[in-house]
Amino acid sequence: MAGLTQVPYLLRAARGEKLERPPVWMMRQAGRYMKAYRDLRDKYPSFRERSEIPEIAIEISLQPWKAFRPDGVILFSDILTPLPGVGIPFDIVESKGPIIDPPIRSQAQIDGLHPLELEKLTFVGEILQALRQEVGNEAAVLGFVGAPWTLAAYAIEGKSSKNYSIIKGMAFSQPAMLHEFLGKIADAIAVYVRYQIDNGAQVVQLFDSWAGQLSPQDYDTFALPYQQRVVEQVKATHPDTPLILYISGSAGILERMGKSGVDIISVDWTVDMAEARQRLGYKMNVQGNMDPGVLFGSQDFIRDRILDTIRKAGNRGHIFNLGHGVLPGTPEDNVRFFFETAKQVDQLLTVHA
Repeated sequence: MAGLTQVPYLLRAARGEKLERPPVWMMRQAGRYMKAYRDLRDKYPSFRERSEIPEIAIEISLQPWKAFRPDGVILFSDILTPLPGVGIPFDIVESKGPIIDPPIRSQAQIDGLHPLELEKLTFVGEILQALRQEVGNEAAVLGFVGAPWTLAAYAIEGKSSKNYSIIKGMAFSQPAMLHEFLGKIADAIAVYVRYQIDNGAQVVQLFDSWAGQLSPQDYDTFALPYQQRVVEQVKATHPDTPLILYISGSAGILERMGKSGVDIISVDWTVDMAEARQRLGYKMNVQGNMDPGVLFGSQDFIRDRILDTIRKAGNRGHIFNLGHGVLPGTPEDNVRFFFETAKQVDQLLTVHA
């Protein structure tokens, strides 16, 4: 066992090892539900300041680590962070979200984009290096990126969207232009993933959050090929780094996600975990998938849901997580209980068998 302690527990699950319990971390585990984060936000009101000044982003990334000791510590950042590196400026307005002005709507704008300039993103490397130093092998350090369709959707819509009508309008009336844009974004994201790995990320999660808004045939045309393009380029240089793909509202495209080339599919809570494993095949590793709303329930209810999810996932190739990010207003005590319960789940499963 001594040799295995050198490998972070989460990496062992990502490699498909049979384990006594699944490793556990939470999407958005650093953020608004934590008092420590809110206090820091009052001091530094700009999100970009919080995510791009290394010492602040390092502190925020480590807040849940110090409080709950998850098996994964994720970089505090935003999926839009690399866009200025290709020539797309953005801002994040508190309570409104990301704003891209002017949005990308013309061939001339796409022609004006350039390959990713990593010198504009050195703060990300600095943050990841510090996180690796801080947690050692006690947890895996996770990087993350936005996938091409979702980044393109933000850039083209100019902000968050409820119906994605502008990017879909481009997809269905000017597909060649959109494909060119998606290709440029995919190549930039592949460079960015490799940069994160080179600076200490041991696992990288791709968020294609908005791809669940596509019909299956449009997912096959506008999302999947560009996920594959990123994965192929990363695997060519970093074949041993596990990649996770997360899509919100992915029940209708789950099997298609498995064709992306990633090592782990993060399942949202709209799919029963036992069915997800069946649909993806047991060779595919999975992550998830408890409804974040469960954390507003009683601790008995939370425990029962944790046990149910972990039972259904089985004891191989599962990283326990929420089916989406932890919600603002979630009681911190319930987050603590979530981690404590997940970490002693092997004893609890025996008791509740």
